[in-house]
Amino acid sequence: MGKRVALVLAGCGVFDGSEIHEASAALVHLSRGGAEVKIFAPNIEQRDVVNHLKGSPAEEKRNVLVESARLARGNIQDLAELKATEFDAVIFPGGFGVAKNLCSWAVDGKNCTVNEHVNSTLQAFRSAKKPIGLCCISPVLAAKVFPGCEVTVGQDKNVDGRFPDAETASAIAELGCKHICKNVNESHVDKANKIVTTCAFMCKAPLHEIFDGIGTMVQEVLKLA
Repeated sequence: MGKRVALVLAGCGVFDGSEIHEASAALVHLSRGGAEVKIFAPNIEQRDVVNHLKGSPAEEKRNVLVESARLARGNIQDLAELKATEFDAVIFPGGFGVAKNLCSWAVDGKNCTVNEHVNSTLQAFRSAKKPIGLCCISPVLAAKVFPGCEVTVGQDKNVDGRFPDAETASAIAELGCKHICKNVNESHVDKANKIVTTCAFMCKAPLHEIFDGIGTMVQEVLKLA
């Protein structure tokens, strides 16, 4: 029987929701791994809406659950309904929606607050000793909720211009967590906390390398489940 995995989305689109390629990559690797997946998102208003063609703010309001339903092909549930007892693992793709909608990192950095249902979901899986997978910017959720944990968002220096957000690693360290430097095609496993992270689009890399890196994260999560 395949592992039961919950996937938590933050909207639809890199600049104000979940990064679509990351969400899709996670779903492909979970499918290949024989996992049974259910998708969730919080039923809240987005912090903002971005015109992805122009890269500028749009004067409209959108709902995170409704927008996430685009990625889930309509098969999605309110995050408030997620019960850790019904799953073997949980995975959070990245995208600015994580830093805007699932928490306030985009505005407040290490002083951010985490959405109550995101927080309770993370706490429930950790308490049950079930693995948590995070990629791109989403490892900051673990860093904020679980002081002392180990995560990666890639490198802590902007190596060859490939890691323009390398300062995130410093902010994670300031939260009392350990940042582990990894390449885009690798993931890090915090065995003590069963947290698996990979940098994905925090690195400027070809799409197939990001896809492969997310694959290593998914594989490690399924091993731990």
